[in-house]
Amino acid sequence: MEFEYKQKVTALFDELVQINEDSLKMAIDLFAEAIVEDHMIHTFGTGHSHMIGLELFVRAGGLANVNAILDSTVMTAEGARRSAEIERISGFSKVIWDQHKIHKSDVFLVVSNSGRNAMPIEMAELAKANGNKVIAITSVAQSKKYPTRNSKHRKLYEIADVVLDNAVPPGDGLLQIGNELTGAASTLSGCFLVNLVATEALKIAVKKGAKPGIYFSQNIDGVDNETLYKRYESRVKHL
Repeated sequence: MEFEYKQKVTALFDELVQINEDSLKMAIDLFAEAIVEDHMIHTFGTGHSHMIGLELFVRAGGLANVNAILDSTVMTAEGARRSAEIERISGFSKVIWDQHKIHKSDVFLVVSNSGRNAMPIEMAELAKANGNKVIAITSVAQSKKYPTRNSKHRKLYEIADVVLDNAVPPGDGLLQIGNELTGAASTLSGCFLVNLVATEALKIAVKKGAKPGIYFSQNIDGVDNETLYKRYESRVKHL
């Protein structure tokens, strides 16, 4: 049986690799360097975008040198409408930034489908001012279509060193059913991109002789992650 959503997503994954060829190479190199040098990869997103950073964070088979910047104020668990309003407040990003240890040698990943709200934009600006290389995952089409909500009138894709276009159309839907746009894809797109970047970076790092920290599944007997927890607990707030 052929499902329209499956067809659309399969085509989307192929498109992501094609349109981001150069950006993917740069992102992979930044991740690989962080793995080799044991620098942190920080991730930030609001609303559903935070799930893409969470995809990299303390998961079976995942990199240990990842710090997901998680804050309940911009997650839907504290209220969907509340979090949507808070991510538009200029200046609030600095409060969250100051709760984490972010060195200038670290890599910073900011995820925002629209790329227009204050918090992800300002988080990217804080990282740039700190000397970090910034990777953005965003819908370039949607970002270009609507005005920024940032006081400096810049959008996320205009700030980042590396832009990974999630190739999702404005409205984050792949299907038209009746008169409605549906079939959200930005989460799938973002998770695909970060896993692609992380795994390819691991290949490079291992070839260079690095021994990257990779988490085991907590449901496999005979292994544990305690060594990695102790190694990174001073650098990862939510560990």
